[in-house]
Amino acid sequence: MEYSKGTIGRVFMVRVDHGEDLLSELEGLAVTENIHSAMFMLLGAVGNVDMVVGPRNRSVPPEPMWAGCNDPHEVLGIGNIFSDQGHPKIHLHTAAGRGEDVKIGCMRGDSETFMVFEVFIMEIDGIEAFRSFDSKKGFSPINFGL
Repeated sequence: MEYSKGTIGRVFMVRVDHGEDLLSELEGLAVTENIHSAMFMLLGAVGNVDMVVGPRNRSVPPEPMWAGCNDPHEVLGIGNIFSDQGHPKIHLHTAAGRGEDVKIGCMRGDSETFMVFEVFIMEIDGIEAFRSFDSKKGFSPINFGL
């Protein structure tokens, strides 16, 4: 285990509107506001979304299993923003439901907003954290230090 300690910096309340791509909007905000380390919570709805819903089996690196929603689904999510090779990377896990259909996973690819998303972002000050691809693990874990 590794860890770093910091404090809450700037706080953003964000509205992402109908038809906008949630992941692209969050990445764009991170670039505009120079956000390198943050965590966020959100609620809203998607009209179209792609998600990784688990590894196909217990191998490392994992082979992702994909699922999509192309009907409006209500969404709750929690995620973080850390730089990966100098660019912000959004890591967002969500639960998306419509009636009895519920999917939980990592939102990637399409993330079209249906009506609205409300996102509460808390910047983290005082830590040096970033993402870097690890070919043995098959993903970009958080690393600490420079």
